[in-house]
Amino acid sequence: MGDVAVADAAGTIGALRAQLERMQGRRLDAPVLPVAPALATLLPGGGLRPGASYALGRSMSLLFALLSLPSREGSWCAAIGMPHLGAEAARAAGVDLERLVLVPEPGDRWLTVTATIADVLPVVAVRPPARAKDADVARLAARMREREAVLLVQGAWPQTEAMIDIADPSWSGLGNGHGLLEGRELTVTVTSRRFPVPRSGRVLLPDAAGELSADAAASSFSGRTGSLLRAVS
Repeated sequence: MGDVAVADAAGTIGALRAQLERMQGRRLDAPVLPVAPALATLLPGGGLRPGASYALGRSMSLLFALLSLPSREGSWCAAIGMPHLGAEAARAAGVDLERLVLVPEPGDRWLTVTATIADVLPVVAVRPPARAKDADVARLAARMREREAVLLVQGAWPQTEAMIDIADPSWSGLGNGHGLLEGRELTVTVTSRRFPVPRSGRVLLPDAAGELSADAAASSFSGRTGSLLRAVS
């Protein structure tokens, strides 16, 4: 009877998994676009899922950290509606500028521009100038799933794979009125419907190389009732 119960449970889990995948339009174990290891341990699936949307805080450092590895590994990226994005800052953070398309002022047609670019580029970041209508959001989500493109939205956004934000920054390297800034330590928090509680980790962003780094020895997650993941190198 024990083996039968285990088999029944496995069948139930498999059926629920298949139903969830049909509803979301993508496999839960589908390949993901790479991100820095410190972010990979926090994100569902360990990276950016093709066809999924992510809501981000307004930090450009966080956006650059997400674009860095995909662009360096050959994925073209776009940044829409970010007229103050610094190309040199992006380069210093590890983004490959040869694979970065900028559309600083898309105007009122920003949703159309975003959908059009998603037809040809696998990673699209956008800062919406206004709240989008639910029907427009649904159409854009369908386009992203069809094209298997990743959507990174700076600001609130419905139907996201995860929400990613940073908080509690502190700089290191300064002594008693002397020294050089060496890195900024902060907390990255990822909230997703796939997690029972949010996941958080302390990281360096930027580290001495200008990118995001983590302590390879850190291995535990935090939630609302847990301790923070220590991820500083």
